[in-house]
Amino acid sequence: MACFFYFMRLHCINISNTKDKGRGVFTERFIEAGTIIEVAPVIMIPASQKEFIDKTVLYDYYFNWSEDDETIAIALGFVSIYNHSYEPNCRYLTYYEDQKIEVITIRDIEPGEELIFNYNWEPEDRTQLWFNVIK
Repeated sequence: MACFFYFMRLHCINISNTKDKGRGVFTERFIEAGTIIEVAPVIMIPASQKEFIDKTVLYDYYFNWSEDDETIAIALGFVSIYNHSYEPNCRYLTYYEDQKIEVITIRDIEPGEELIFNYNWEPEDRTQLWFNVIK
């Protein structure tokens, strides 16, 4: 049986403009490593609708939600606004059965610092991302 959860986000984080990536998520205070920043529900999008979503701006914001990368999900809360880095200070964890994503810090974060995670899921994964590929 799936567990029920409440949406949760630290009150000290906010969305602000970055210098070069559009909007991002920032903290107003020090956050210790291992802190859960946010727990957010996702909206499931069935595989039959993926081809339509791929033609919209949402293409850059969804998470693959199945091993075959056909079922996708849009994260609510701030989760889809976090920017990517190969040197992240956060990571995200996916809970497929509970249909939620959790963002947790992997090191101490200073006030004013942007919260970033590696879009490849694993913080040390250096696989080239779709938006870095020249078409």
